[in-house]
Amino acid sequence: MRVILLKDVKGQGKKGDVVDVSDSYARNYLIKGGYAEVATAEKINNIAQKKAAADFHRAEDLKAARELAAELKGKAFTIKVKAGTGGRLFGSVTAADVAAALAEGGYTVDKKKISLSSPLREAGSYDVELKLFEGVSAKIVVKVEAVS
Repeated sequence: MRVILLKDVKGQGKKGDVVDVSDSYARNYLIKGGYAEVATAEKINNIAQKKAAADFHRAEDLKAARELAAELKGKAFTIKVKAGTGGRLFGSVTAADVAAALAEGGYTVDKKKISLSSPLREAGSYDVELKLFEGVSAKIVVKVEAVS
């Protein structure tokens, strides 16, 4: 019997897969337990359309991330922060601050995609990596200026 998995089933497949299993296993375990439903031509077609749409959107997102990475590569952004003597900052510069500086420059990047090894606590110039998409990253320069 062909069934469409509604949840991941160990040894059978992942959610959305169409698998062939024995009739009794399908009726008594998979369908009864809510793990699968009977595969009809209409349902299989719907799954194929959803997968095609998801692949298309993923490709579009990847293309946009590559374009953004090429545009941002090597650019410098300045963040002005109050500091005490010796360039020591009051507080620190975090990923949210870097995201705000990028937004001021006209680039929308989520703060979760900004990779800082630790918060920036002193004035200076730092290399920051942006992980825009799976396998797509860009390095920018963040200049932290002390303002008294």
